Amino acid sequence: MDKTKLLTIAILALLLLNLGTLGFLFFNGSKERQLFNLSGPQEKPEPKEIIIHKLNFDAVQVTEYEKRIDWHRSEIRRIEDEIRSTKNELCLQLNKDTISNTTKDSLINALANYQKQIESTHFKHFQDIKKICRKEQLADFTYLTEDLSKIFSHPRKPPR
Repeated sequence: MDKTKLLTIAILALLLLNLGTLGFLFFNGSKERQLFNLSGPQEKPEPKEIIIHKLNFDAVQVTEYEKRIDWHRSEIRRIEDEIRSTKNELCLQLNKDTISNTTKDSLINALANYQKQIESTHFKHFQDIKKICRKEQLADFTYLTEDLSKIFSHPRKPPR
């Protein structure tokens, strides 16, 4: 077999492999992309839109849900401000000649408590969402809870 024929066969094999891969990616997209008919990750719907869609909220429920989102965001923002302030105070301890273990441990414990408050706030938020649901929507809420970590996960940032 001469080199030209071998090269032609290799190119055709690679072309078929590429087409197969593209076909697989096109026909097996994520559920959210299929659900919202999206073409790429830059068009990922907001969690709010996914929850409204999956729970089939009516206009009154959407209004109530938006009120609860506002409360949730303000609570999280307040706690995150406390975290930033506490982290700053902890970092300033590095400038001292002698670092007080009591102060350092106290600040680290405060940070742990703020994280606990964040998780409790998230949990209460979803309890509030459940309260908005009508009886026929509770099954959808159960399915939603299985997907919460996927809906709210943030894509990893590439390393610097």
